[in-house]
Amino acid sequence: MQKIFLMLFLLSAAFAQAQETLSGKILDEQKQPLPGASVYWLNTSTGTSTDGDGLFELPYKPENKQIVISYIGYRTDTLAVSSPAYITHTMTPDKGRELDVVEVNKTRSSLERSHVEAANVTNMGSKELLKAACCNIAESFETNPSVDVNFSDALTGTRQIKMLGLTSPYLLIAEENIPAVRGASQAYGLSFVPGTWVESIQITKGAGPVINGYESISGQINYELIKPADDIPFFLNAYGAMGGRFELNTHFNKKVSDKWSSSLFVHGNTRAFKNDMNDDGFLDNPLAKQINVLNRWQYSDPDKGWVSFINARYMRDEKQTGEVDFDPDTDKFTTNQWGSEIDTDKLDLSAKLGYVFPDMPYQSIGLQTAYNWHRQDSYFGFNRYDIDQKSFYSNLILNSIINNTLNKFSAGLNFSYDKYKEFVALPGTFGLTSRDFDRVDNSVGAFFEYTYDNTDDLTIAAGARFDVHNRLGAFFTPRLHLRYNPWDRGVLRLSAGRGKRAANIFAENQQYFGSSRQFFINNNNGNVYGLNPEIAWNYGISFMQGFTLFNKNAEFVLDFYRTDFQEKVVADVYASPQHLVFYNVGSGSAYANSFQAELNYEITRHFNIRTAYKYYDVATDYLYTGNQQMPLQPKHRFFTNLAYETHVHEGGKQWKFDFTYNWLGKQRLPYTGSNPVADRMPEYSPSFSLMNAQITRSFSSVFEVYVGGENIGNYRQDKAILGADNPFGPNFDTSVIYAPVFGQMYYAGLRFKIK
Repeated sequence: MQKIFLMLFLLSAAFAQAQETLSGKILDEQKQPLPGASVYWLNTSTGTSTDGDGLFELPYKPENKQIVISYIGYRTDTLAVSSPAYITHTMTPDKGRELDVVEVNKTRSSLERSHVEAANVTNMGSKELLKAACCNIAESFETNPSVDVNFSDALTGTRQIKMLGLTSPYLLIAEENIPAVRGASQAYGLSFVPGTWVESIQITKGAGPVINGYESISGQINYELIKPADDIPFFLNAYGAMGGRFELNTHFNKKVSDKWSSSLFVHGNTRAFKNDMNDDGFLDNPLAKQINVLNRWQYSDPDKGWVSFINARYMRDEKQTGEVDFDPDTDKFTTNQWGSEIDTDKLDLSAKLGYVFPDMPYQSIGLQTAYNWHRQDSYFGFNRYDIDQKSFYSNLILNSIINNTLNKFSAGLNFSYDKYKEFVALPGTFGLTSRDFDRVDNSVGAFFEYTYDNTDDLTIAAGARFDVHNRLGAFFTPRLHLRYNPWDRGVLRLSAGRGKRAANIFAENQQYFGSSRQFFINNNNGNVYGLNPEIAWNYGISFMQGFTLFNKNAEFVLDFYRTDFQEKVVADVYASPQHLVFYNVGSGSAYANSFQAELNYEITRHFNIRTAYKYYDVATDYLYTGNQQMPLQPKHRFFTNLAYETHVHEGGKQWKFDFTYNWLGKQRLPYTGSNPVADRMPEYSPSFSLMNAQITRSFSSVFEVYVGGENIGNYRQDKAILGADNPFGPNFDTSVIYAPVFGQMYYAGLRFKIK
């Protein structure tokens, strides 16, 4: 396989033609990128539009001497061009053409697939993040057909995300391209990022680029925080929901000088009411409170080519769940009442420094560094789980070209260090009882990625990295992405790549601590809890076609991805309802097939429909029960989102309406057949539907209110907790969750800005 990838890599280099291109960046009057600006050769039909970063490329033709740059609301500029140099141009607002008399026929979508990148990337803008109140990142994917959102257990209300049929540990989740949700933060990390802090989210299906690491298998999710240089002086978001959930977000921004800007983000949330909607004696959602503070600095000197970001964040999160009458002061570690507490402290420090060579704007060098401390102290009845992780990460990246801007490359060095102190105590089990799993992980890696980028019709990105890890050994990670435009508005993509990771079996499976299961590890003499690391290959093909139907824009997308595991760590819940067994399965024993068909259509102006059908075939050869579908994963899903907004009236007045429908097919459930009849579940769950909606009223450009509802149809899982009448007995289990527990939930909030 590595030889095949080497051949493909060399083949891609053959596309490095000597054709010269004219490239550049188009900015608005605030020196911000201007996406969608038209750039074309004067008196010709050869042209293009700037991408989301304001960048463009045109084939250079010596016979043409002038280019035309135009954008609605700005003066049309004609520039003389005598060589294929890099151009940076700032547009000037056309004061003689007021925008209130210009009719805009197309607005930029809040969810966009890239037409020019080699990888299959979807960008979620800030507008999309507002569609579901977006209290945290884990709750921000409800309107996105590429990411599935599920509940992980009946206690914590934590949302678990999946992509291509695989859970979040197989995704590389990064904050501004620095790996962020990993290790100790795997279970709850996404819920620690407030949605209002986020500017955009990039979702990459399949194996991503090698620049960010080797762990990605099913995809990457990168979220970008609001930049201090772009932020407004003050923002307030207040939110309240049924069940006693309240949140407050405030942003303070200050332009310290012409080069320095600073933002202070403060987030607080609490859930103060006890709710037991299904009368099983247990809280449907935890009692909780969180304080989360981020101070962010940005330095920018575009004339000299320097830009940097410095972040400092602290978070404290506390959750209490269990029986309604549980009081930790009197009932902790007793049989009076069953209860659980999860307390988390997080400290994050990061810095990014970038330099763009003024005379060579296509060449840059950047350094990313981050220090993270994550401590979780928790207990679930008599079970205890404590983890303390200290991490350091650095990445040095050089971006440049080979001969011309058609041939680009990225190269660099990467270092990571993780120190874990992990304690597991399961006094009721005959398997694993009480033990420390302290360890240190460190790795050094080098990477190189070559990109042939002819924006008109072909992009090839071939990358590889070599890493040396103290527990995973030395290994090679190849990745390949190809984009080809066979005809107008048609985009074909192919991808393939390898990923390798150490499974943190306890941090990633915390939902099983809320049970009476006995934990066993079938030791394989490996270096990761006695197990071997996970290794998988991911292959994908995607086709996207834009077209016009009844004079309205439409887009049709087909995706198919397959993940083949050479080595996989299994948490087996089929062997027995009283056991959880961890072990390795080898090559050919585990795979995931994912197919998605998606149609997006602009029904009328400002009224859009987004619909998708998804099919998953995710199976593993289990040690005791043979080949089985992955538990709690529907084979069939159907998704529809309707979004309508009125015209923006004078002063910013506007209505926005959003409705999302999800249908989930039956799901294979963990085995409970040997339990007493009252504590058994069927082999498969029933199919069901979920509906969410939100209405937003903007009274001006600085003030708006919103109301919404989740699970409007009030679908609830009939039996959420097995053995709820005897939580200290052998059949107690809170992890068999395939549907909502709380039922319908309504909320309201407001947003206020000072510009």
